[in-house]
Amino acid sequence: MKVISNRISYVDKGKFTTVIIAPERNSLINALMGAWLGMWISIGITCITCLFILSLSQQEKIILYIFISFWAYYSISVGRTFIWRMVGKELIRMDEVGIHVKKSIFNYGKSIPFYYDHLNAFRIEIAEKKSLQAVWESSPWVKGSDSIVFDYKSKTFGLGRKINQEESIAILNLMKKRKAKFKYQSKTAN
Repeated sequence: MKVISNRISYVDKGKFTTVIIAPERNSLINALMGAWLGMWISIGITCITCLFILSLSQQEKIILYIFISFWAYYSISVGRTFIWRMVGKELIRMDEVGIHVKKSIFNYGKSIPFYYDHLNAFRIEIAEKKSLQAVWESSPWVKGSDSIVFDYKSKTFGLGRKINQEESIAILNLMKKRKAKFKYQSKTAN
């Protein structure tokens, strides 16, 4: 296993190369997110319980329903991000056929193949440092957007959540080298 950065490594086998991108792991932030999520789930369970146990007026029930809908949205959103930060990773497998991207949690996830014949140019899309999007991306509450973007069969896809410019360039250079290597191997095999 070779290391590109503290979050990115790759394994080069003869017939394929796998790039592993781990999410940002900060123990303090993960502990605070876990505590917040536990508190948020407790509040939601208390509110749901109050709907069934207490005798509330119609207006109080409406207020609780509205709060529970917001509660459900934020608990799912932050819960998914928390699980991603704890046990998620991106796997990018390159072989002679194409690139297979898998965003997995506990090694579960769907691998999406992108064949070289239909791939268009890759580009790096990272928010400017002082923009609102950069502030949003730096937040631990969001998974982040993909830094490397490409077009495939007239749709746009991406990979590399929350990686910086240097890491994006290193991954793109590795992908170009492997693509050239696999094309050379397929020509010599024929």
